[in-house]
Amino acid sequence: MSEAVTPSGEQRWCTDSGIEVRPVYSEGDLDPALGSLSDRLGLPGEAPFTRGPYRSMYRGRLWTMRQFAGFGSAEETNRRFRFLLANGQTALSVAFDLPTQLGYDSCHPLARDEVGRVGVAIDTADDMTDLFDGLPLGELSVNFTINATAPIILATYLVAAERQGVDHARLTGTLQNDILKEFLARNTYIYPPGPSLRLVGDVVEFASQHLPRFNPISITGYHAREAGCDAVQELGLTMANAVAYADLLVGRGLEFDSFAGRLSFHFATTLDLFEEVAKLRAARRLWHSIATGYGAREPASTRLRFFSGNSGATLTAQQPLNNVIRSTIQCLGAVLGGAQSIHVMGYDEAYEIPSEEAVTLALRTQQIIALESGVTRTADPLGGSYYVEALTDALEAGARKIMDEVAGAGGAAAAIAEGLPQRWIAESAYRYEREIISGQRPKVGVNVHCEEPSGNPAQLFALDSESGEKQIERTAKRTEARDAALVRSTLERLREDTRNGSNVMPGLLDAARAGATLGEMAGVFRDEFGEFREPDLL
Repeated sequence: MSEAVTPSGEQRWCTDSGIEVRPVYSEGDLDPALGSLSDRLGLPGEAPFTRGPYRSMYRGRLWTMRQFAGFGSAEETNRRFRFLLANGQTALSVAFDLPTQLGYDSCHPLARDEVGRVGVAIDTADDMTDLFDGLPLGELSVNFTINATAPIILATYLVAAERQGVDHARLTGTLQNDILKEFLARNTYIYPPGPSLRLVGDVVEFASQHLPRFNPISITGYHAREAGCDAVQELGLTMANAVAYADLLVGRGLEFDSFAGRLSFHFATTLDLFEEVAKLRAARRLWHSIATGYGAREPASTRLRFFSGNSGATLTAQQPLNNVIRSTIQCLGAVLGGAQSIHVMGYDEAYEIPSEEAVTLALRTQQIIALESGVTRTADPLGGSYYVEALTDALEAGARKIMDEVAGAGGAAAAIAEGLPQRWIAESAYRYEREIISGQRPKVGVNVHCEEPSGNPAQLFALDSESGEKQIERTAKRTEARDAALVRSTLERLREDTRNGSNVMPGLLDAARAGATLGEMAGVFRDEFGEFREPDLL
């Protein structure tokens, strides 16, 4: 929430997205074209799902509690997974290191200094098997935050499940697999946009046929928000990308209902509590409208389900315990907005990989809100608030304008190639930082209520200095022990499938089973597709 003074000297309040906030709201502030409150709202679990995707919401089932985790080796991350599950976490969310995200084996010269540093290193299906050692994949929901190498990671996961004797059809979870947002905001892409989108389509098509309980893509506004866009832009850009993926899949000959019910979404929830709640309600209404336009016949196809990641960008290294309060507000916003899955940031995440104390407290934040606050007792507890309904309308209208501009530029991929949404994000991020610097936007511990540093340095997370070398040695031993001829034949099959336009997932599965490395499989795509270098947009 920011404030300003008008030329007449009156104080003017706005949401984080610049929507003006009136001193008080009444029914007269709602758009009469949308009908009365009782007519427009309906019930949770009913179209257009403004009030929630399911009738009973959290009375029937709590959201899935996930804490993003991964560092060092598969064994180290497995220990963190076990710690979280023992403390009441109900699903897993995997963070991968940069080499894994960018398609390099740990031994690659560009990878060696980054092995295991911001996530777990996965070189082969053996690593994925170790990652979930002793964890029943037929019973756990697993989220994979991975994009450019998402098809390869999925293949290694399916092999790990096979080794546990778990049928693919039993697996539940989500593969992020949203390459458009990599070009838009995060930049861990490898291949040019066209081939990258082809791989996304291969994964979704394969999953629609073989993974009935698994979400093959999470259409993500979160990273654009972390890069600096506002709530209206986040919502509009996410939905523009969703349209691009739907067009891609329908263009491949898939029936909309064959894949739409397994589409997942991923939004940020930041500190402007009521705007965030309204954004999530507007998102469901928008997706219902979009899906209906594609001729959806199944209710599941029009029912938006989403994962809420609380915002790391809002946390501060100054007075880090203040982040406990920030994350609590953000978690509450996700709950009031009707999230199906939530991740709460550790209070120390502004400056390090979270400690066990921090992730435990983040998990306890979810548990206390779920079990002690009372907000789960009724569905859509803020529904009917004049303020929230007015914000919901305003966010939907603003998002539609963003979508129209993207469509006018030729669609999401063309707009990204032109640099249009990247400029929007950069301009929004610049405005936000200027407001922090000027004091127009208060930030406790940063520009108001500041304190002198205590002089006691924080005890930072320290990755085992030998972890990277151990991973390299482990991968070398595994590649030496495999059937080299079998690996070559499976990689050649993958190359042929890539060239002739066949779905690459069966070839990736065969290569992963044979012991091919992530770098070798990504290398086939590099050879056939080339690598993308972002053009100078200035």
